[in-house]
Amino acid sequence: MPPRPSLAQLFLVALRLGCISFGGPVAHLGYYRKEYVERRRWIDDAHFADLVALCQFLPGPSSSQTGFAIGCQLRGLAGGLAVWLGFTLPSAILMTAFALGLASSGHFEAAGWMRGLKVAAVAVVGSAVWTMGRSLCPDWSRRVLALAAAALVFWVPRAWTQIAVIGAGALVGLSLRGNVGAESDGAPGAKRRVVAGDGRPEGGPGPDPTGVREITRGAQPDCAPTKGTGMACLLLFGGLLLGLPAVVRITNFPALDAFDRFYRVGALVFGGGHVVLPLLEHEVVAPGWLTHDRFLAGYGAAQALPGPLFTLSAYLGASIAPGGWSGAAVALVAIFLPGLLLTAGVLPFWHEVRAQAGPQAALRGANAAVVGVLLAAFYDPVCTAALTSGRATGLAVAALLALGSGRVPVWAVVFGSALAGAWLL
Repeated sequence: MPPRPSLAQLFLVALRLGCISFGGPVAHLGYYRKEYVERRRWIDDAHFADLVALCQFLPGPSSSQTGFAIGCQLRGLAGGLAVWLGFTLPSAILMTAFALGLASSGHFEAAGWMRGLKVAAVAVVGSAVWTMGRSLCPDWSRRVLALAAAALVFWVPRAWTQIAVIGAGALVGLSLRGNVGAESDGAPGAKRRVVAGDGRPEGGPGPDPTGVREITRGAQPDCAPTKGTGMACLLLFGGLLLGLPAVVRITNFPALDAFDRFYRVGALVFGGGHVVLPLLEHEVVAPGWLTHDRFLAGYGAAQALPGPLFTLSAYLGASIAPGGWSGAAVALVAIFLPGLLLTAGVLPFWHEVRAQAGPQAALRGANAAVVGVLLAAFYDPVCTAALTSGRATGLAVAALLALGSGRVPVWAVVFGSALAGAWLL
């Protein structure tokens, strides 16, 4: 193994990855492996596999958490923050600039390119629902659970319903752990897996939702947080989650209210970045802070940029009080913080937790419920807001077919939809 990198090296390598990592979380993991495992040999396949498994297990942005965990293994918490900051900055800056540009452009909701971005969101979310459904609901028990979750979210359209549905899914998975998906997901104590460059398991048929293949775990690097530090991070995570709402009620401070809302979203997102869409929509659109059109325009723009989808929070923070660059920073830190705290908190205990059947079964149930939540969001607000004419529907079908072909990248579909919207809509 080469010498451990400095904090500056970790930051600069992550910054470069943040500028070129198109394609979503699975693609990000492929970029990570090529850079950290193959090219620089800062971490080996076995350690990388364990970190991927950990971050798939936790709520939050899995690719950003994996980068953070790699940095923690190499240079402790400071290393983790250096990697997270480098990977996040490029898209966060671009999303904030996009929000400020819209704010200065006056009336834009009726613009054709804006409608094209909303149509692009239909294609991207529809593709995500299909892909996640295939990977996270491979058997009928989980398909029924996903449909039941979608029905409940439709029946009781409240933000807390989504959280309750995901929690109930975890309980159902735990209660049926002998029957729900154990044969397809691997038994406890199975070999660890490592990311393949193309996001497919080597020698396996079709895509792997984690983008990893099986190998045996090696020795643990020695810069990971200690168990004491891990416990402190978990206590801070829980304290903020439970205490922030009470502080907001007492102080009535707008920036703190925004921080609390984005923190709660970041703490409760299971199943990938697209699941952040319905939770954020309830937090910023339902109270009247932002219109559906502007929300979906930001979501569409985020698809065209490299880096994590969670940087949509920077766009939203810049668009609502306190607004501007400071609002973007508040929202960005708030939505990423719970995932980073959980990663640092669970990392020292991970090898003991992942060998138990209970957490794995609960995660399978929660992920199935997540598919249902995303299915409900796909209909409302995504389809209801974007498919307002025959031309818009035709453009959405064309965008879906382009994504489904596997030959057109997401960013190209987004740009093409915006241009077609300016012409057709």
